[in-house]
Amino acid sequence: MKTAIALIAACALSACGATRNHVEIQRINVAVPVACQEPTPTRPVMPTEALRPGATVDQFAQAAMAEIERREGYEVQLVAALEVCTKPLDPAPEKEPLGLRAGWPQK
Repeated sequence: MKTAIALIAACALSACGATRNHVEIQRINVAVPVACQEPTPTRPVMPTEALRPGATVDQFAQAAMAEIERREGYEVQLVAALEVCTKPLDPAPEKEPLGLRAGWPQK
Protein backbone atom coordinates (compact mmCIF):
# COMPACT_ATOMS: atom_id res chain seq x y z
CA MET A 1 0.00 0.00 0.00
CA LYS A 2 2.79 2.40 0.86
CA THR A 3 4.48 1.71 -2.46
CA ALA A 4 1.25 2.38 -4.33
CA ILE A 5 0.82 5.73 -2.60
CA ALA A 6 4.47 6.60 -3.24
CA LEU A 7 4.07 5.58 -6.92
CA ILE A 8 0.93 7.72 -7.31
CA ALA A 9 2.65 10.67 -5.61
CA ALA A 10 5.72 10.28 -7.82
CA CYS A 11 3.54 10.17 -10.98
CA ALA A 12 1.58 13.25 -9.85
CA LEU A 13 4.77 15.19 -9.16
CA SER A 14 6.37 14.18 -12.46
CA ALA A 15 3.22 15.29 -14.33
CA CYS A 16 3.50 18.76 -12.73
CA GLY A 17 7.09 19.08 -13.86
CA ALA A 18 6.24 18.08 -17.45
CA THR A 19 4.13 21.16 -18.21
CA ARG A 20 5.82 23.74 -20.43
CA ASN A 21 5.14 27.42 -20.44
CA HIS A 22 5.17 29.11 -23.83
CA VAL A 23 6.57 32.63 -23.80
CA GLU A 24 6.11 34.75 -26.89
CA ILE A 25 7.62 38.20 -27.24
CA GLN A 26 5.86 40.64 -29.51
CA ARG A 27 7.14 43.96 -30.76
CA ILE A 28 4.53 46.71 -30.70
CA ASN A 29 5.31 50.00 -32.40
CA VAL A 30 3.86 52.98 -30.56
CA ALA A 31 3.90 56.51 -31.94
CA VAL A 32 5.68 58.91 -29.61
CA PRO A 33 5.11 62.66 -30.09
CA VAL A 34 8.29 64.62 -30.66
CA ALA A 35 8.61 68.39 -30.42
CA CYS A 36 9.51 70.14 -33.67
CA GLN A 37 12.92 71.81 -33.49
CA GLU A 38 12.53 73.84 -36.70
CA PRO A 39 12.62 77.59 -36.02
CA THR A 40 9.73 79.73 -37.21
CA PRO A 41 10.79 82.07 -40.03
CA THR A 42 10.65 85.74 -39.11
CA ARG A 43 7.94 87.73 -40.85
CA PRO A 44 9.41 90.36 -43.17
CA VAL A 45 8.33 94.00 -43.13
CA MET A 46 5.77 94.48 -45.88
CA PRO A 47 6.19 97.45 -48.28
CA THR A 48 2.58 98.61 -47.92
CA GLU A 49 3.06 98.90 -44.15
CA ALA A 50 5.91 101.38 -44.71
CA LEU A 51 3.86 103.74 -46.91
CA ARG A 52 3.11 107.17 -45.50
CA PRO A 53 -0.54 108.21 -45.33
CA GLY A 54 -0.33 110.60 -48.31
CA ALA A 55 1.05 108.03 -50.78
CA THR A 56 -0.16 108.20 -54.38
CA VAL A 57 -1.99 105.41 -56.15
CA ASP A 58 1.15 104.66 -58.17
CA GLN A 59 3.27 104.36 -55.03
CA PHE A 60 0.68 102.08 -53.43
CA ALA A 61 0.49 99.90 -56.56
CA GLN A 62 4.29 99.62 -56.70
CA ALA A 63 4.44 98.69 -52.99
CA ALA A 64 1.62 96.15 -53.42
CA MET A 65 3.44 94.44 -56.31
CA ALA A 66 6.63 94.24 -54.22
CA GLU A 67 4.63 92.91 -51.28
CA ILE A 68 3.25 90.06 -53.38
CA GLU A 69 6.79 88.89 -54.14
CA ARG A 70 7.87 89.23 -50.51
CA ARG A 71 4.79 87.32 -49.26
CA GLU A 72 5.39 84.48 -51.71
CA GLY A 73 8.98 84.15 -50.47
CA TYR A 74 7.79 84.13 -46.87
CA GLU A 75 5.17 81.50 -47.72
CA VAL A 76 7.88 79.26 -49.21
CA GLN A 77 9.83 79.50 -45.93
CA LEU A 78 6.71 78.68 -43.89
CA VAL A 79 5.85 75.67 -46.05
CA ALA A 80 9.42 74.36 -45.79
CA ALA A 81 9.34 74.67 -41.99
CA LEU A 82 5.98 72.90 -41.87
CA GLU A 83 7.24 70.03 -44.04
CA VAL A 84 10.22 69.53 -41.76
CA CYS A 85 7.96 69.36 -38.71
CA THR A 86 5.39 67.00 -40.25
CA LYS A 87 7.61 64.49 -42.04
CA PRO A 88 7.63 61.02 -40.45
CA LEU A 89 10.60 60.11 -38.27
CA ASP A 90 12.96 57.38 -39.39
CA PRO A 91 12.42 54.24 -37.32
CA ALA A 92 15.29 53.12 -35.13
CA PRO A 93 17.52 50.56 -36.85
CA GLU A 94 17.21 46.98 -35.69
CA LYS A 95 19.91 46.14 -33.17
CA GLU A 96 21.30 42.85 -32.04
CA PRO A 97 19.36 41.50 -29.05
CA LEU A 98 21.11 41.83 -25.72
CA GLY A 99 21.19 39.59 -22.67
CA LEU A 100 18.84 36.63 -22.61
CA ARG A 101 17.28 37.52 -25.94
CA ALA A 102 20.54 36.75 -27.73
CA GLY A 103 20.09 33.05 -27.05
CA TRP A 104 16.45 32.82 -28.16
CA PRO A 105 15.64 31.31 -31.52
CA GLN A 106 14.82 33.82 -34.24
CA LYS A 107 11.63 33.44 -36.25
